[in-house]
Amino acid sequence: MKKIFIISIAVLFVFTFVPMGICAENAKIGVFSFQKVLTESSAGKLSQKRVRARGNELQQKLKAEKKKIDEMQKNFEREALVLSPEKQKEKQREFRIRVNDFKRMQEDFAKDFKRLEVSEINRIKKDVFQIINKIGKQEGYLMILEQQSAGVIYHPDRIDITDKIIKTYNLQISKTKTKK
Repeated sequence: MKKIFIISIAVLFVFTFVPMGICAENAKIGVFSFQKVLTESSAGKLSQKRVRARGNELQQKLKAEKKKIDEMQKNFEREALVLSPEKQKEKQREFRIRVNDFKRMQEDFAKDFKRLEVSEINRIKKDVFQIINKIGKQEGYLMILEQQSAGVIYHPDRIDITDKIIKTYNLQISKTKTKK
């Protein structure tokens, strides 16, 4: 009785866990780094260039406005002694309005910059996910995980397909440019 029980446990173990191990061995799993795609792909570099250019443009506008505010303050300080109290209050009011407008401008520019950044990332993400779906179907992957959002701590280098994705994406971008 004891032998039959041990044999049945062994048979159950073999039929339950061995197929899982064999299936897991044949499962094709890929991992990629979206951050690497953003920094190394042609589209990612172009996107970063556009975002930096827009950021520099906004920064220049802010610097020009800041310079005007500083000049306004210097003029007020110079003229303060000769202005009547009513004129001083009026100039101070104008100055406060200008400073508040500047702060609003900074906030608007920050929102505009962030919106552009998110838009660029979402556009690239959409393209990359289409490429990943195509690669996954063509090459028979069981799943492809993004390294950081999936929380992948370790993976062997052989399952990292980031370079393949970048190569495919760059090829797709170059074909799009030649068609235009």
